[in-house]
Amino acid sequence: MQELKKLSDRFYYLTPVEETDRPILGAVVGDNLTLLIDAGNSEAHVRLFLDELTRSGVPAPSLAVLTHWHWDHVFGASALNRTPVISTEATKTELKRLSSYTWDDEALDLRVDSGEEILFCAEAIKKEFQMERSIRIHMPEITFNDELVLDLGGITCRLVHAGGDHAPDHLIVHLEEEDILFAGDITAPNLYASSWHYTSEGTKQLVEKLKPFSSSQNIISHWKPLSKEMFTEELELLEKTALLSSQAENEADLKQLLMNEYGKPLFEEEELAAHYFMNGKQL
Repeated sequence: MQELKKLSDRFYYLTPVEETDRPILGAVVGDNLTLLIDAGNSEAHVRLFLDELTRSGVPAPSLAVLTHWHWDHVFGASALNRTPVISTEATKTELKRLSSYTWDDEALDLRVDSGEEILFCAEAIKKEFQMERSIRIHMPEITFNDELVLDLGGITCRLVHAGGDHAPDHLIVHLEEEDILFAGDITAPNLYASSWHYTSEGTKQLVEKLKPFSSSQNIISHWKPLSKEMFTEELELLEKTALLSSQAENEADLKQLLMNEYGKPLFEEEELAAHYFMNGKQL
């Protein structure tokens, strides 16, 4: 069951759901404006969040921002017809492409077969929408390329186009006075590929962009808020594995290099990182 949680006086979030791939949705509450972060995987998803916010006395959103183009973060935007939506220009380009798609079972299955769609995403769409799929792709009204600063009144949100392997259009939202970073899916691998992967160069560039924004709380869309220590450890793992992958001939070599570096057997997350980096190296 999804829950509305209050992380600070200025930030609320709705917990994720794995089965239907619902990510965390966030709300930043300023003295003058309220910013919704991500629009969810369906109109039902975002409406649940809005209803929970209303019950908690949070003002209706004045603006919404999309972290990236993936379906689970944008399909609910069509329910925000009175709320201007912000994205990177790159996200809007991807949404224009999505707007030409149909979403019935046959169309989804064909795109899975062609490699355009991910099997678990197609299955999650079928579960979220059942057979009624009046999916409309909402185009953002406001776009930017590098950085956009929003003064909501008493809280400043810095929107930064950070990119990364998961989605090159991905942005992050830094709540400056609250020391909270909404990182979304930005540290995840590229899933829209024949093999899920990280690239060494892409990861190095991403980590350098993210380091200055590491905060006391860091929101990972399909997981939970991470402490500064935990988020820093995740960035260090990505950075270290990217560096060592250049020295490895294969996945076993890379895992051994990581074990030598850490001086212990690898956790599952570390083994997965090695697997994804070697996939990227073999592209």
